[in-house]
Amino acid sequence: MGATGGVAVIGEVKRRSPSKGDLLADLDPEALAREYEVGGASCLSVLTDEAWFGGSIADLQSARRATLLPVIRKDFTVDPRDVVDARIMGADCVLLIAAALDDAELRDFHTLAEEVGLDALIEIHDEAELGRALAVNGDLIGVNQRDLVTFQVDQQRALRLAPQIPSGVVRVAESGVRDAGDAARLAGAGYHALLVGETLVTSNDPAREIRRLRGLE
Repeated sequence: MGATGGVAVIGEVKRRSPSKGDLLADLDPEALAREYEVGGASCLSVLTDEAWFGGSIADLQSARRATLLPVIRKDFTVDPRDVVDARIMGADCVLLIAAALDDAELRDFHTLAEEVGLDALIEIHDEAELGRALAVNGDLIGVNQRDLVTFQVDQQRALRLAPQIPSGVVRVAESGVRDAGDAARLAGAGYHALLVGETLVTSNDPAREIRRLRGLE
């Protein structure tokens, strides 16, 4: 997921959040995806959860049609059918949240994703979950700086965990990336990519914001 000029950006197509409510209620997935591509995003993350995030399968498919960028299905993957569905709807990668899965589910879903031709982004929040992700041979690991219960963001979490992630693992920092300063700190800590939602969705110029995060402006 390398990007010219520095750290890669995964642009998120996100209508709302549980903590902030509507971010961009009239979001156009195709237009936003094209903006992200113009700005130099390396990948898209599209929310398909409707209850909490206002997303849909249609959002993912619309974004997919608009660009050539790979797409992560961002949802609560809690059943093997969710993994297969991600492939059917056109995603290239599925999100596996370690906190939402037991050890057997994490292993089985990760294996199933490989079998159906999907990458699996394993999302973690602490050292224990990192150990679980590595135990299933996870090679794409995202550190979510937002607490799933309180929704509070810990800006130091990704920096703290970075040295503990082995080389050879693609490191993604998720949540709380507000500006170029945050991006530079995370890149300096060894993160290959930043998953950015709210900062881009609420920007008047998402393409330019991506260039700023990548250190190109």
